Amino acid sequence: MTMALPERAKALLLSLVLLATFLGIWEMATPGSKSGGQLSEYEMLSGGGAQQARVPPPSQIFEKAVDELSKPFYDNGPNDKGIGIQLAYSLYRVLTGYFLAALIAIPVGFLIGMSPLFYKALDPFIQVLRPISPLAWMPLALFVIQDSQASAIFVIFICSIWPMLINTAFGVANVRKDWINVAKTHELGALRTAFQVILPAAAPTILTGMRISIGIAWLVIVAAEMLVGGTGIGYYVWNEWNNLDLTAVIFSILMIGVVGMMLDAAFAFVQRSVQFQE
Repeated sequence: MTMALPERAKALLLSLVLLATFLGIWEMATPGSKSGGQLSEYEMLSGGGAQQARVPPPSQIFEKAVDELSKPFYDNGPNDKGIGIQLAYSLYRVLTGYFLAALIAIPVGFLIGMSPLFYKALDPFIQVLRPISPLAWMPLALFVIQDSQASAIFVIFICSIWPMLINTAFGVANVRKDWINVAKTHELGALRTAFQVILPAAAPTILTGMRISIGIAWLVIVAAEMLVGGTGIGYYVWNEWNNLDLTAVIFSILMIGVVGMMLDAAFAFVQRSVQFQE
């Protein structure tokens, strides 16, 4: 008697089959070029530009990945750094701006969620500032701060703060009144009520906002680094496009996706750890 595969194993097997099918079709449809996705000197001089460049097949991208990941931290100058260094700079900017946003968004969200007066006072500002694209702040940040790295961190701060603030306020405002009344019955002070009752009850919603924010921050840093240049995965993508190396561009896109998935998985794990059954 054969044992039925569990649902997760079936899903994994189906994912692998779909991936293998997609890569096989891609490999057969794009034979690639000997230059590994780069334009030859003749193609560049003949004016063909990017139109004559072929999308490289998966085999060439795999070779590029092996080469880059075998020496991820090499540093041969400003425009020639390993993928590990590029990702490290991007993660530093993302996490710095993200945690600065958390330091403000979570306390302010608590205040808004617990006080209808503060909610009504601050809501107009939130509704005006929240829809503004984070990249729209970049020229102002560059002018005021006059430092590209600090400006990129500021943009991450701006894009990260709103999901955390709104979710924190929502989670705090929707804590069951029965639990707060029990705290009052036991004569708990406001601070102990906030930390022992409201924070644990609102934690899943707060973590949801934090999870959304980290995804948005990772999206925005790529575009921000394309604008400010220097070092980072966004600059790496733009620089390789300027070098007309499509293999490196696709490899870097895949690395962006993998790191983004790992960040989301980390926050999903933390989010599951604070969930509770009533």
